[in-house]
Amino acid sequence: MRTHHILGRVRIGLFLVVIVPVTLALIPVQWLALRVQAPYAARLPMLYHRFAARLMGLRVRVSGVPLNAGPRLFLCNHSSWLDIIALGSVMPLSFVARADVADWPIFGLFAKLQRTVFVDRTRKMATKQARDALAGRLQHKEAIVLFAEGTTSDGNRVLSFRSALIGAVSGSLEEPDTALQPVAMAYRRRSGLPLMRHERPAIAWYGDMELIPHFGGVLKGGPIEVEICFGPPLTAEHKADRKAATHYAERQIRVAVATLLRGRDRPDWQ
Repeated sequence: MRTHHILGRVRIGLFLVVIVPVTLALIPVQWLALRVQAPYAARLPMLYHRFAARLMGLRVRVSGVPLNAGPRLFLCNHSSWLDIIALGSVMPLSFVARADVADWPIFGLFAKLQRTVFVDRTRKMATKQARDALAGRLQHKEAIVLFAEGTTSDGNRVLSFRSALIGAVSGSLEEPDTALQPVAMAYRRRSGLPLMRHERPAIAWYGDMELIPHFGGVLKGGPIEVEICFGPPLTAEHKADRKAATHYAERQIRVAVATLLRGRDRPDWQ
């Protein structure tokens, strides 16, 4: 037990020794890229997430075909801060987050550097501004990830989706070139062994968990395998109504996550 504790501390130390100087070097590079609208501003966060994932032992497996062109809104389930790194390593994209995330130490800066759209649900005017920004980004053919549950789960289930933010882009979704694609994520193995139901909450970050201790706990453990499954894009019929689109995507993702957690590699999208 003591040896395991020592090895965990060593892993945390090695991670910090490597990631801190790399991060400090890249922050001004990304800031400048955003200021001058350099082409690599979208790709640099993806490369950073890939580097961080490999460094912390996060193994990302992808199935299905992610849309890689045009305006795209990905609807995804959410259970951990690891979701950001996993999804961010797959392709250039941005996220939608609560307004208070912008004020978080370190992580708020990272979110801003990845051009996160912040939504303040307590102020109608701020919410409208965020919706306009989100719609504008889609019109510029960007890829945006929306965690439609609005919070994180314990990793064993999918919570009910909220249709309010999807309504923010309802006008854009009516355009034939705007795509809405469901994405299912599941943490399935650690140190090569299948994760049991009672083990997944140790990877999930939810409720009143403190971020730094959870971060340390993830690094102390063995390599984690996460499966990201891209489902079929919603049809024009489903996109016509935001509530119908929300319920349909939720049902699709709920079935896909349950399938993955049962050990199957390829979910049968309904």
